[in-house]
Amino acid sequence: MSISLSPEQRGKLTLITGVIGADTHIVGNRILSMALEKEGFKVVALGALTPSEDFIKAAVETAADAILVSSLYGQGELDCRGFKDMCIEAGLEDILLYVGGNLVVGKQAWDDVERRFLEMGFNRAFPPGTRTPDVVRMLDEDLHAKAEGAAA
Repeated sequence: MSISLSPEQRGKLTLITGVIGADTHIVGNRILSMALEKEGFKVVALGALTPSEDFIKAAVETAADAILVSSLYGQGELDCRGFKDMCIEAGLEDILLYVGGNLVVGKQAWDDVERRFLEMGFNRAFPPGTRTPDVVRMLDEDLHAKAEGAAA
């Protein structure tokens, strides 16, 4: 069963989006940010060429509920190393972490790529071409589960 948050619930949630590292590919990330805003989420869009530290700083400053990292130039695996540890050091051990895009160089089996990012501490990893409604659905489910866990 799929959980859908109401626009009122989404309006209380803050998401940080951006393109990590030296990547300048902003179009997909901007489309995602606009779609998330249209669905009612508060979005802090950091844009392209965003260092890991800026994601963390923005999340702390806004008490964000999730960070969505994009990478399309194939270096996401390098750029995202240590990201979860940085979140923990900043007191964000429970923040929801998503990553998506063309995350690695060359053709690699998605299952292997996804496993590596999950092992790095990301809650979800999305392959190139993931549709925004799928991201919204998973955000709804994960943020609902997170809220239920906090309430228990």
